[in-house]
This record gives sequence, C-alpha cells and structure tokens, in this order.
Amino acid sequence: MIEERSFQFALEVIKLIKVLRAKREYVFADQLLRSATSIGANVSEASAGQSKKDFIAKMAIASKESRETRYWLRLIKEGNIVEENLDGYLDEIEQIVKMLTKIVKTSQLNVKTQN
Repeated sequence: MIEERSFQFALEVIKLIKVLRAKREYVFADQLLRSATSIGANVSEASAGQSKKDFIAKMAIASKESRETRYWLRLIKEGNIVEENLDGYLDEIEQIVKMLTKIVKTSQLNVKTQN
C-alpha cells in the first residue's frame, strides 16, 4: 500500500514541478522533485531489502524524505510561490509521513522483541 501511495504521490508532484518550472522556480522544483520521488524509490528498495535491518534503514530514509518533502511544500505554499492550492499535497504527505513513521517504529519494535 505505501509503495503504490508513494508512487502516486510522486506522479502528482511531477505536475506541480511543471508549474514551478514554468514560473522559473527551479530551486524549489529541483528540491521538491528529488525529495518527493526519493520516498517511493526508498520504499521500493526496502521491499527488496536483504535483511530486516536493511528494510528498516530504507524505510527510515523514506520517512526522512517525506518530512523534507513536507518542508518544501510548506515553503512553496506559505511563500506564495505558486497560485495552486497545495492543501491536497500537504494532506497526502502528512498521511505518508504517518504511515512511514508507524512502519519504522513497528519494524524496530519487532526486531527488538525477536532478539
């Protein structure tokens, strides 16, 4: 579920990137593109992890990237960089942050209880 959700989110962000680039907001576009697409890439890598520790490490990176993405979206919104309503993006990234946080915490707990 998180793999597909992060993929769909990245597709939506690509639409916003096009708007940012049209406004010549290249720094915001590049930073947002990197962090938003990194979420799904790390989630995808995690599912092929070689160990539980590897899985947790990749999911933790995805979690950090989701927080960075939230930061860039907030800057773009509160800095009035584009006229588009970013509430949908912010709502979705908040849900992704929560999901990834829960996955990481639960996985870490499971590893501790197995040892």
